[in-house]
Amino acid sequence: MVVQALKDQGVDTVFGYPGGAVLPIYDEIFQQNDIRHILVRHEQGAVHAAEGYARSTGKPGVVLVTSGPGATNAVTGLTDALMDSIPLVVLTGQVPTFMIGSDAFQEADTVGITRPCTKHNWLVKNTDRLGATIHEAFHVATAGRPGPVLIDIPKDVQFATGRYEAPKPSTSHYQPRVKGDLEEITELVAAIETAKRPVFYTGGGVINSGPAASQLLRELVDATGFPITSTLMGLGAYPASGANWLGMLGMHGLYEANMAMHDCDLMICIGARFDDRITGRIDAFSPRSIKAHIDIDPSSINKVIKTDIPIVGDVGHVLEDILKVWKSRGRKTDASAVKKWRGKIDEWRKVNCLAFTESAKTIKPQHALARLEALTKDRKDRFICTEVGQHQMWAAQFLGFEAPNQWMTSGGLGTMGYGFPASIGVQIAHPDALVINVAGEASWLMNMQELGTAAQYRLPVKQFILNNERLGMVRQWQELLHGERYSHSWSESLPDFVKLAEAFGAKGICVSDPADLDDAIMEMLNHDGPVLFDCLVEKHENCFPMIPSGKAHNEMLLGEAETQGVIDAKGSVLV
Repeated sequence: MVVQALKDQGVDTVFGYPGGAVLPIYDEIFQQNDIRHILVRHEQGAVHAAEGYARSTGKPGVVLVTSGPGATNAVTGLTDALMDSIPLVVLTGQVPTFMIGSDAFQEADTVGITRPCTKHNWLVKNTDRLGATIHEAFHVATAGRPGPVLIDIPKDVQFATGRYEAPKPSTSHYQPRVKGDLEEITELVAAIETAKRPVFYTGGGVINSGPAASQLLRELVDATGFPITSTLMGLGAYPASGANWLGMLGMHGLYEANMAMHDCDLMICIGARFDDRITGRIDAFSPRSIKAHIDIDPSSINKVIKTDIPIVGDVGHVLEDILKVWKSRGRKTDASAVKKWRGKIDEWRKVNCLAFTESAKTIKPQHALARLEALTKDRKDRFICTEVGQHQMWAAQFLGFEAPNQWMTSGGLGTMGYGFPASIGVQIAHPDALVINVAGEASWLMNMQELGTAAQYRLPVKQFILNNERLGMVRQWQELLHGERYSHSWSESLPDFVKLAEAFGAKGICVSDPADLDDAIMEMLNHDGPVLFDCLVEKHENCFPMIPSGKAHNEMLLGEAETQGVIDAKGSVLV
């Protein structure tokens, strides 16, 4: 039933790790060839790999793990997927129904443990309900705001015989609203027609809605000429080379994006949720703007920021209706005011907030990523994953994304150890693509065991480690906010990454001289197997711009832009 249900749902890949409570399912997997099973080295790795697969394909990722520790090891990945709206279906084994509650071997209350970190979960005790439950799980995972679901299957249910139900046209009670209210859409169009300082603020919801939503967004932005910024999770929905692109906003967003958000008079939030890394100090967030919020999740509306024009619906459907109404009313905007607004944004852009001083002796992490971008940007099949920390923010700042679904990172939960297994999932889904995981050495070590998975399946994933021998973001906060007391923000024992790669049967490359960087990157790109690229970078570089905790968007720390006198103490541009 389990295997047939997965086939009927179009599943071609399952990430998992066997154990006693799921052996009947594994036995069935052994006896078929339609579904490929990827044996990871840790259940957390299985869920992150499924996230990478899901994020890069738009299809739900599927995970199979055993009871007890198998299920509890999956909790971090489930929470990560819930925060970032990634559709997953996780199947867990459970002790036989007559042993539940007896503290049996490898028993855990999986449904209870995972209730807060899944969109919904089920404990299946009736074999006749198993097929229908799996089909319902796929519907819940993918409908509305996507997210992870979990099905806990006792071992006696797996051994039992019952009647299988094939998928049917959905009769689920869960039917999220996808069409926005036309009156609210018309109100937003009226605001678009008169706005003098507008900005589009977009998020991962645009990408989750599907390729059509990104195309509609691009059409609306280019037709109106309004500037657009994005959260970390929304990068690629609008091309980085686009004329209206401001770059990412938020705690480590670009100066021009954050200043535009602060000073705009119309903010159109599309598929984002006003998380704290974006808003900064809430009472000072975009204080003089009319705020519109388009989201398929009604619980996100007015949860953090009070919205003047709330529109509940699927981003793709709502954008389509906005364009129809706007065109029918004459495609009007206040073009002269918007031109003046764009001129102001161009002034802010002159700050060059990503400026850094290159070194002939030491590789700066920004330089490493700038060279990686230059040498790979023309690859249409490039996918980028990241771990979490300074390197993640630098990657978002220095790498440009022209299309959706090519940027995989842990946003809401900020999970160290996400990127490596996620890159494996992406490479499994796109075997001929260039898949690069930008990492810090500390994050990468969190799930380093998955190098065995990459080697076993001959996956040419590239691990691009910016090695500063520090917990970079922790160290930065300790420097700026904790009196330079570096409490446990470095490791006194790091491996030789080249030897580590070789021990797993992969290729290791180490580079420390800026003059050798390009050749080393090309050697990495040209190798047809997994590569562990150890890039030794400046140990104490800070990631700027930065909005300090509790500050507003116009109170950024700008690093070299400040020290070079490009702006004054009040944030005014001096040019």
